[in-house]
Amino acid sequence: MTPSDASSGASAGRWSRLDRPPLSAGALQRALVVPGGLWTSVEVAGATGSTNTDLSARAAKLPEGAVLVAEEQTAGRGRLDRSWTAPARSGLFFSVLLRPGPDVPVERWGWLTLLAGVATATGLSRAAGVDTALKWPNDLLVTVDGDERKTGGILAERTGDAVVVGIGLNVSLTEDELPVPTAGSLLLAKATVTDRDPLLKSVLRSLEQWYERWRAAGGDPAASGLQETYAAGCATLGRHVRAELPGGRQLTGTAEAVDADGRLVIRTAEDTHEAVGAGDVVHLRSVH
Repeated sequence: MTPSDASSGASAGRWSRLDRPPLSAGALQRALVVPGGLWTSVEVAGATGSTNTDLSARAAKLPEGAVLVAEEQTAGRGRLDRSWTAPARSGLFFSVLLRPGPDVPVERWGWLTLLAGVATATGLSRAAGVDTALKWPNDLLVTVDGDERKTGGILAERTGDAVVVGIGLNVSLTEDELPVPTAGSLLLAKATVTDRDPLLKSVLRSLEQWYERWRAAGGDPAASGLQETYAAGCATLGRHVRAELPGGRQLTGTAEAVDADGRLVIRTAEDTHEAVGAGDVVHLRSVH
């Protein structure tokens, strides 16, 4: 099913939840697609499997700045091919098409996941007054009743000369709708705004600002201010963590820094430092 097919086949019950109105595709297009701006199109699909999969399949025919949003994802993917599902219109599920080259060396493209995290947290703070922390490498955390809970995630995938960056965010999920008890939503975090139109506009504008700043610096995370800003908002740094690495190896220690390559630097009990570029990180309770 193509996004256009999904949109035209939206169910008759799309207004069954009046507190979850559909996104306004026309208004989003008018607000975001402006002369000289990054965004070149905004398409809203009624339902689709995965916006990343759909946008990747069409990437070769689209200009940079294409945005695909789904009212509902039936096969959304996170890292390690984990599923990401939520009730229709309860969140923001979207992907953007970026072509950083030739301004940015390929070895710096890995920063796009972290950049998207910074941009999303900044956009949500502006539009909804909610503090969103970053969990390395790609999770977005909010505080619900004093506990850190995952409310969003980011998945960046290379396709040819482009990178498709997907962002999934729980907006209006109630406690009984959460996929797991440790999940959260902007509603549960007492956000001042849960209207998805202004939230999406704010996040995409923030993403454009950070992307252009990073690209203008040749992808240099220090010169663009990205590395410092990410570290300031990263809840993982300073924490006792366990990194579950590819191949089944585990590494436990204190997360001390994010290096110039976007890797998490962990100091072990043996006082050695190891940079982790891929893997799951678990925040552990302090060992005092």
